[in-house]
Amino acid sequence: MTAILYRMFRWVWRQPRRHVSVPTVLHVLNAGSAGAAAQAPSTISPLTALLTRHILQDGEIILLILKPSFWFLLLSMLRSAAVIFIIILAAYVFELHMLGRTRTLIEIGVFLLAGRLTWALLQWMSRLYVLTDMRILRLGGVFSLNIFDCPLRKVARTRILYTVQERILRLGSVEIIPSDEQYPIGLWQTIARPREINEQIVAAINRAKQGRSCGNGLGTG
Repeated sequence: MTAILYRMFRWVWRQPRRHVSVPTVLHVLNAGSAGAAAQAPSTISPLTALLTRHILQDGEIILLILKPSFWFLLLSMLRSAAVIFIIILAAYVFELHMLGRTRTLIEIGVFLLAGRLTWALLQWMSRLYVLTDMRILRLGGVFSLNIFDCPLRKVARTRILYTVQERILRLGSVEIIPSDEQYPIGLWQTIARPREINEQIVAAINRAKQGRSCGNGLGTG
């Protein structure tokens, strides 16, 4: 079991961190337009290609693509790990009263911990945050795709949230609060450089609203 956990961490650690800011104007290409597709930059990743084909709208520009920090894995399973550790510790302390079943409980605890880690890994792999010139999105879901999709002109404000653990690790989460109640509140959870990311989001929101002749600035939270 230890070897499996080690290989899992090693594989995740080698994965590239998704924080892609597209410096050139990347327009979504019309499906079936081979000539336009040939003009796309050669550096476009398969992930970006998937977005442009199935999620983004025609003419939409990708401003930012990123994934949660690698620390998301550990922070998301922290409570479960603490409960499992307490159970294992209690089994060790009361070993004389467990009739030799402590080892079995420890093995069960390690198995549950490995299962929780696997689930956290699947969540991390499936989660993606996307900012375009028109919308802000969050993609996630292990068994089914869950998408938070809100037009920038309908975002009332954003604010940065910190947990104690995130503050220690210099991470944070950006909450997106729509002005229209039909849209749920979105969250870009456990990201690196949250203030910098929030400034990019706010700037995109202001540009989108100015393009709609709203003319009202948006303040950061």
